[in-house]
Amino acid sequence: MNDRAYALFEEQQTARGINLVEVKASLKALRIETPSWGYGDSGTRFKVFQKAGVPRNPFEKFQDAAEVHRLTGLAPSVAIHIPWDKTEDYGKLRSHAESLGLSIGAVNPNLFQEDEYMLGSVTNADASIRRMAINHLLECVDIAKETRSRDLSLWFADGTNYPGQGHIRNRKRWMQEALEEVYKALNADMRLLIEYKCFEPAFYHTDLADWGMAYNLAQKLGPQAEVLVDTGHHLPGANIEHIVAYLLDERRLGGFHFNSRKYADDDLIAGSINPYELFLIFYQILSARQDGGAEVAESVEHIAYMIDQSHNIEQKIPAMLRSVLNVQTQYAKALLIHLDEVNAAAARNDVLGAEHAVRSAFECDVTPLLHAVREEQGLPLDPMKSYLAGSYGDSILARGKGGASW
Repeated sequence: MNDRAYALFEEQQTARGINLVEVKASLKALRIETPSWGYGDSGTRFKVFQKAGVPRNPFEKFQDAAEVHRLTGLAPSVAIHIPWDKTEDYGKLRSHAESLGLSIGAVNPNLFQEDEYMLGSVTNADASIRRMAINHLLECVDIAKETRSRDLSLWFADGTNYPGQGHIRNRKRWMQEALEEVYKALNADMRLLIEYKCFEPAFYHTDLADWGMAYNLAQKLGPQAEVLVDTGHHLPGANIEHIVAYLLDERRLGGFHFNSRKYADDDLIAGSINPYELFLIFYQILSARQDGGAEVAESVEHIAYMIDQSHNIEQKIPAMLRSVLNVQTQYAKALLIHLDEVNAAAARNDVLGAEHAVRSAFECDVTPLLHAVREEQGLPLDPMKSYLAGSYGDSILARGKGGASW
């Protein structure tokens, strides 16, 4: 570490009234869940470009995830997708994860892959197909219990392409009825995280099209149902940090799927297109933790920070490293916001003063801070450089091509 650079950084931040001891503690506590499918062959609906060394099964996915965690100290849990990660013995998969210093995170049902779901799953006009979809959701609840996972992460492709194709109000009711049955199957310490998406693959209407629909459904289900915000699932220009602030105040923000979008759901590396948006999301979270009251502050501690990306042209592990590190960087910058200064400026209607107090933190170079934290944790100062210089990437090439995929 460059001690001189950190000493200058420390001097500057102390002069601003920033407590770096607290900042470091928050950075060390940050946990980001990586997705099993991000390590496998995946991509757009046009083409999946196979890569050498891609995992051939969920066990090898966890090995790659362990390498990401070893280098960053940030990613101790891995989300799984069923049936992409289906195995005969989930206890064995859990033990394998634990042997690598990992745990199994959110369980993600798949309700868009089977031919039967072409016109919808839990909102299909065919009651037998709705039953099939609900049974799969209940299967995933059982898997979550066996793997000791807290969260069932739900995204539905259900919707229609043309006016008149489906009865929208009936579909709304079928969605609620299905999730009511699933909700009742949860253990007391489990959660339903309800995701939404404005469009695609349904282009006329999507049954859960925005955060308000997801929030309304969560309210009807009960306190163990919360909203999951995918940063790619919005139309251009959407103010995601506003959505985050609203859900925080309602104590219904369950988690995130971090990625980046140029238009909508592009599944690019988190923080690669609009890092300021990611920074502002964390600003709202940290603000709520400080002044939102005890209940809001408690709910902040249970937010699940998860990556959800399909790396189509990128090498899998470096892409995951970059996403995780980008999230950490923007979180570090948000921790440097002097919230009292922002609030004081806002209270006196000092528009530019309040904006400056936020933006000045974003413009800070946090490299010395991150190097100091990693050194204290015994981690590589530059995880990406360490990975590229190491042997792990070469060692997995023996897997060949044709690994696990969608």
